[in-house]
Amino acid sequence: METAATTAPSNNTLHFDPKGKNYVYFDLETQKGAAEVGGWHNKRDMRMSIGVTYSTERGGYRIYPESETDELIAELQRADYVVGYNVISFDYEVLARYSVFDLSAVPTIDMLVDVEAVLGKRIGLDAIATETLGAGKTAVGTDALKWWKEGKILPIAEYCCYDVKATMLVHQFGAIHGQVYYLNDKTQRRESVPVKWK
Repeated sequence: METAATTAPSNNTLHFDPKGKNYVYFDLETQKGAAEVGGWHNKRDMRMSIGVTYSTERGGYRIYPESETDELIAELQRADYVVGYNVISFDYEVLARYSVFDLSAVPTIDMLVDVEAVLGKRIGLDAIATETLGAGKTAVGTDALKWWKEGKILPIAEYCCYDVKATMLVHQFGAIHGQVYYLNDKTQRRESVPVKWK
């Protein structure tokens, strides 16, 4: 399903120059939570409900239902860089159900991996986006699971699009400024995280 304006938020590139490279920002939501599939080690059994990409080459968003996972994986394979947040250990693992291709072979910027390497702990995308951009996520993953069970696909797609937008803007901010921000729980101060994103 192509979409560039109907359900997706508008693009704000922060004057980020992809230098002719196709950056594909990516996120997905699942049909089931960890508790429903016997734990986080069974990510493949969670099944994708909706996947969303934003391609700098295309200049727009694309929404993929589960029936189009082949097309989604093909787009990720064609990317010069796939950019996500916790994409290697979660999103790629969910997609492994649908393909024998090893997505870890795709050039990937997993921002959580880089943030965790600096801070020594995992911090959610919402915490980074809130302090870096002044705006966080519009919902949480459990909302997407509830919407799926209720058959409400559009809210899932909208939520996932906004997650992709947050991913894109955090990455582009970090690539331009060499740092992103989070709120230190102990000091209650806004602190920076140095990053070296392409």
